[in-house]
Amino acid sequence: MPFYAWFRVKSRLGQVEKMTITGIEEMNHKKVRVYIDNEFAFVLYKGELRSYQIKEGSEIKEAEYLEITEKLLPKRAKLRCMNLLKAKSYTEKQLRDKLVQGEYRKEAIEEAIGYVKSYGYVDDRKYAEDFITYHMEKKSRKKMELDLYRKGIDRKIVQEIWERLSEEGEEPDELSIARELLRKKNFDPEMAGNKEKQKMSAFLYRKGFDIGIIRSVLLLDITSI
Repeated sequence: MPFYAWFRVKSRLGQVEKMTITGIEEMNHKKVRVYIDNEFAFVLYKGELRSYQIKEGSEIKEAEYLEITEKLLPKRAKLRCMNLLKAKSYTEKQLRDKLVQGEYRKEAIEEAIGYVKSYGYVDDRKYAEDFITYHMEKKSRKKMELDLYRKGIDRKIVQEIWERLSEEGEEPDELSIARELLRKKNFDPEMAGNKEKQKMSAFLYRKGFDIGIIRSVLLLDITSI
């Protein structure tokens, strides 16, 4: 059982014993990992370490432990999210991944994500809509979908957006997009040989274009692909 979970159980039962700082591991010139009773507890900035007078071999009081885990860390996680969102938009998964990379506790992560979502700072549907609108004239539908799935957008949300766009007559012109990609590569299908066409066929396939589009822009018979 992780230390924090163990502590919460013991605390509810009124059985919290002494907690000893058994390790302080430097991460960089600003932050350290703190270990309590030989288990990872949390990450602190060096200034916070001094503020709470945490030293290896010393004991940490229950009140201080609770202040760090239930006030300090969630507040810092919220600020981390807000600072990230100032620079660009993030999906919920991307923000969560950033906090995990920062070694924030699960409880602090959930509180921070809930906070930014409650104010509408993180909206996966809006993120997906903006992403598709921006890339509509540059990427195939399949490539956009794969990109969004990797960013943690739910498949149902993506499909609902496509359904709405389809009803409004707004769908990517994949034939034109594929031709533009070929143009940027200075590729002329009328002059290219079979080997060159096969290479370009693989390129377009990786970009998410289906076989019909590829055959059309490369002037290929489907059996030669």
